[in-house]
Amino acid sequence: METDRYRINVQVKTAYVESQSEPDSNRYVFAYTITITNAGSVSAQLITRHWVITDANNRVQEVRGEGVVGEQPKLEPGMSFEYTSGAVLETPVGSMQGSYQLRAEDGTEFDASISAFTLATPRTLH
Repeated sequence: METDRYRINVQVKTAYVESQSEPDSNRYVFAYTITITNAGSVSAQLITRHWVITDANNRVQEVRGEGVVGEQPKLEPGMSFEYTSGAVLETPVGSMQGSYQLRAEDGTEFDASISAFTLATPRTLH
């Protein structure tokens, strides 16, 4: 199947960064670690990213940019790339979702969607 050539898996782990947060000032800092794995059959390079970050007040921040953490990693089939970045919210709970735009070695451009994941301070959600 053609789509099997271009398959990217995205795994996410999140953490609340208490040392950088100031709840009294409505500043909640979260770290997220992303593992991007090329599950397709052709190498692909991550070109750009697009994030939609929503806090509990439905305030939305959109982030677009080249690469991730200053890099545009090239992933051979079976290879993974992991990075950690962060987000700042005005509420103790929020969510993120988005996509990566990639270019395969054959020139095909495609998106890898990132399902919504929750950012929450400890003991906020049950």
